[in-house]
Amino acid sequence: MVKMKPKPLLVIIGIFGISLIFLGFMWLLLVSPVDKKNSDDIKVVIKSGTSTTRIGEILKEKDIIRSKFMFKLYIKINKVDSLKASTYRFKKSMSLDEVVRLLEDGHIHNDDALKLTFKPGLRITDYAKVISEKTNSSYDDVITLMKDREYINSLISNYWFLTDKILDDEIYYPLEGYLAPDTYYFDNESVAVKDVIKRMLDEMDKKLSDYKSIITNDPHYYMTMASIVQLEGTNTENRKQIVGVFKNRLSFGYNLGSDVTTYYALQADMKNDLTAAQFATVNPYNTRAANMIGKMPIGPICNSSDSSIEASVNPYQNDYLFFVADKHGKIYFTKTNSEHDQKVAEIKANGDWIF
Repeated sequence: MVKMKPKPLLVIIGIFGISLIFLGFMWLLLVSPVDKKNSDDIKVVIKSGTSTTRIGEILKEKDIIRSKFMFKLYIKINKVDSLKASTYRFKKSMSLDEVVRLLEDGHIHNDDALKLTFKPGLRITDYAKVISEKTNSSYDDVITLMKDREYINSLISNYWFLTDKILDDEIYYPLEGYLAPDTYYFDNESVAVKDVIKRMLDEMDKKLSDYKSIITNDPHYYMTMASIVQLEGTNTENRKQIVGVFKNRLSFGYNLGSDVTTYYALQADMKNDLTAAQFATVNPYNTRAANMIGKMPIGPICNSSDSSIEASVNPYQNDYLFFVADKHGKIYFTKTNSEHDQKVAEIKANGDWIF
């Protein structure tokens, strides 16, 4: 029996393939959390002038990262400009990306620090309540600033994604849809409202940077679309489908017919049903109104998550014209009005209607 000798090229390809798999596995391991289940705070002080190499050594000594080498490599690959001196609270459950982002942003740990959490899907009025409840500024102080034309114009000159479209007299709050939902930390309750807004706009700038080449011609459209699907959808996948539906409806000259825009137009609580007359209200936000054929609402109706922004920029192409959600958040897509009506009747018959 003659034994076949392996061909050198195949051997080389095999070794190369195995090496790639091994390197991929090692990369995923070394950027993963040291201990996903350990959420205890670990205090770390990074002094001014500390080198990147030394920061990596400190983090490794505290068992916050898996590898000093990977820490430096990750920073180089991601072109991180600077790591800020500060006092931090890290967790072993944080990934390498989270650790680096914290160091890059320079979040200061202060046991007396003010924590403000702004959730996706909420309106400017909701954010004003959060600020007024946690700071020395009143609700009226926040709302007044949000409508200050001189202040808004100064922001437009500083942020590429804020355009003159937000100055339309019929827009309720010019910054609606542009304040990045997140948790922010400030020194204390004396923080100025302008400082809070700046942090949120700076964060939105970071979130939108990857999409700048796509949305720069009309960021207002994308932020408005994102705000609608934030409330209509439940995850990135169905939001992308919903944007596809809305684009189809606009191209066919239909109303968007989005109920959530009516609620915003009326500044109504979305926990309650509306009447037919309310849904027919003529308002530049209300896409159910007869005069809104083929039109987007005048502006965003809430502040959107990363998921919704991604959906507005990169939607799915489909041939659906309708969708409806049941009370469990499941969304059904249909192509014709009769199919849509049938699905609505089915949802109601099963006791799964929202109201």
